Amino acid sequence: MSHNEVTNPTQQTTSPAPRAAEGTLPANAVWAERTGTRQYLGRNDRGATVRIGMGPGEFSPGELLKLALATCNSLSADHRLSRALGADFDANVVCTSVKHETEERYASFAVELVTELSGLDPEQLRQLNEHVEGAIDRHCTVGHTLEHDTPFTFALLDDPDA
Repeated sequence: MSHNEVTNPTQQTTSPAPRAAEGTLPANAVWAERTGTRQYLGRNDRGATVRIGMGPGEFSPGELLKLALATCNSLSADHRLSRALGADFDANVVCTSVKHETEERYASFAVELVTELSGLDPEQLRQLNEHVEGAIDRHCTVGHTLEHDTPFTFALLDDPDA
């Protein structure tokens, strides 16, 4: 995985928030503005924000990755779960990880969706599990990405307007 290649400067920016407002970033872009030492405010084009860092009230990048995987799984399966459990079912989804300390990466993830299943008989539970796993296998982009050696690029660019 290469993470230090130079990419086309017209596709990236060191100060994306103003340019995003002008509509020059791709529609699927997210960006983060530095708000302090090791602190950023992440944004998307729908107006959502998330505080990123290592302090109180902030998510670390690793925690965001785990949340992305957990919620990708649950969102992918939500229609199957609501069909079996009712539209207003309650659920929590949890993602844990094992870190490979010497390689500074995650070695594995475990996702658990916790909900009330006591109303299902063993056959209904087996079928629901099969349908949920199938929906996740078909629709969870984050899971598909993590299953492959997905390359990424990094570019450090000058912003003369900063």
